Amino acid sequence: MKFGPADVADALGAISAHAVRAGETRLKKGQRIGPGEQAALRAAGVESVIVALLESADIGEDHAAQKLASAIAGPHLRLDPPFTGRVNLFATANGLLKVSRPRIDAINRIDDAITVATLAEYAPVVAGDMAATVKIIPFAANAAALAAACAAAGEAAVGVAPYRPLRVGVVSTLLPGLKPSVIAKTLGVLEARLAPAKARIAEDLRVGHESAALAATLAQLRGRCDLIVVFGASAITDRRDVIPAALEQAGGQIEHFGMPVDPGNLLLYGQLGGRPVIGAPGCARSPKENGFDWVLGRVLADVPVTRADIQAMGVGGLLMEIESRPQPRQGDG
Repeated sequence: MKFGPADVADALGAISAHAVRAGETRLKKGQRIGPGEQAALRAAGVESVIVALLESADIGEDHAAQKLASAIAGPHLRLDPPFTGRVNLFATANGLLKVSRPRIDAINRIDDAITVATLAEYAPVVAGDMAATVKIIPFAANAAALAAACAAAGEAAVGVAPYRPLRVGVVSTLLPGLKPSVIAKTLGVLEARLAPAKARIAEDLRVGHESAALAATLAQLRGRCDLIVVFGASAITDRRDVIPAALEQAGGQIEHFGMPVDPGNLLLYGQLGGRPVIGAPGCARSPKENGFDWVLGRVLADVPVTRADIQAMGVGGLLMEIESRPQPRQGDG
């Protein structure tokens, strides 16, 4: 692509690089200069304009953006029509955004003209949310560079893992002094978290905060729910504490205890009969974002949760006491 000043007499068919006012005529940025625009420029006394002139190896911005957006788009995304070299991608289902960072990074390293931006990996989205955007920065992309970018995209570099309408079993352990209103509020907060997935609380059980009794309750839920969430009357402080011990006594396995997300450090993740079990941290009683949201979202979207996955959540895992957080804990009283 050639770019620079050109005499108006030589600008026919070129693309205006900047907005130009010529008498009553306003030439928009990106507008192709036709005979009428050329005449208006001459009549207004404009002698030269900054233009872009596409060459044989160039692909126009809109076509290039459309082609790359189609290459990166995976399941449950729709593309808006291209405009000024941009194509936006929107979620068509509620779920988590899955992004191949290596592929997106590879695309963005190919050529200055070609860019892709996405939401963060595993960001929760609802149908209609913008998930990614492709932007061709100048007025065209080199055909070879565009082909390399499309090849680097592989298959489904960006997509949505849709939530599933799971049946959730909830067990609340009890200790003297724990008010029923606290449990009721907790269930309401959980229902709100499940709502985007159309998941529901199928079982709501209460049991004393003691490992044998809890183990019996967990065994009772085995096979009856897709997910079990345990809200302890007292926070888990060790792998040998009441809730982890009860899970093992019921025949389950502890996958990981603790997570590098704050708030949310005291989360337990395990399995019982091949189904996930989450020992919720105390902060999960609050609607504010915390580590429980990150793990719950993955389970609802059928995204694997492993010990390594949880251990890799530290970067970006500080969710409190940062300026960008709408409701920082500092000063809450």
